[in-house]
Amino acid sequence: MRTAVIRVDVDPAGELSPAEFGERISALTSVAAESGMAVTAPEIDRLPSRRREIHLLVDGADTAAMRDHAVGICAEIFGSAVRPGPVTFVSRGTDDDAHGVLAGFGITGEIDRTHDEAGFDTLTVRLASSDLERIPESRIQTALEAATNAEVVIVVR
Repeated sequence: MRTAVIRVDVDPAGELSPAEFGERISALTSVAAESGMAVTAPEIDRLPSRRREIHLLVDGADTAAMRDHAVGICAEIFGSAVRPGPVTFVSRGTDDDAHGVLAGFGITGEIDRTHDEAGFDTLTVRLASSDLERIPESRIQTALEAATNAEVVIVVR
């Protein structure tokens, strides 16, 4: 299962004092934990007054549902002015990460992992030729290499 990093600007107008921000982050941390999420927020004095972005870490497969849920919880605590930001994923270099990258492109594939004697991994990814007509192979390869920290060989089936 992949871990999404959901970014939310919880105080876009920069109106909360450091004390108010801290109180609401504490409340959010408690509510998020009940939903299986973790909250990371930098110290308020390190955040620009007009960009108080926090990160919620969520395990799951449905990115849209996870984002909606995280933004909804933030809105309950901080008010309706919260703004969702981009969603990225924690990369642990697993086959799940590779499948998640493929899913992000709207494709599926077969993944085989091998290790050489030096300890380096090679992923062989089998993709349908029709998928490579829509998405450049180099984009897929670069994304897979970044997510898995492994050499990637794409085989067209």
